[in-house]
Amino acid sequence: MSQTLSPERVRADIAELLDCDPAEIVPGEDLFDLGLDSVRIMTLVQRWRAAGAGSLQFPDLAEQPELAHWTALLTGRAA
Repeated sequence: MSQTLSPERVRADIAELLDCDPAEIVPGEDLFDLGLDSVRIMTLVQRWRAAGAGSLQFPDLAEQPELAHWTALLTGRAA
């Protein structure tokens, strides 16, 4: 979806909003269980659209809130 987003950037952006270390996020873990909410997802959607994922929509992330899924969706690579 975007050439400017990397797996590291996706993980770091999520960790920043969750106020945790990026290494603490397990790729298959439900991000809602870590404290992510819809407002933070919208923040990420806006941030990642600005970084080149122009077609990204809220449901793309909310339907499967896992680092592994988001990384594959945004970068085409593994988390």
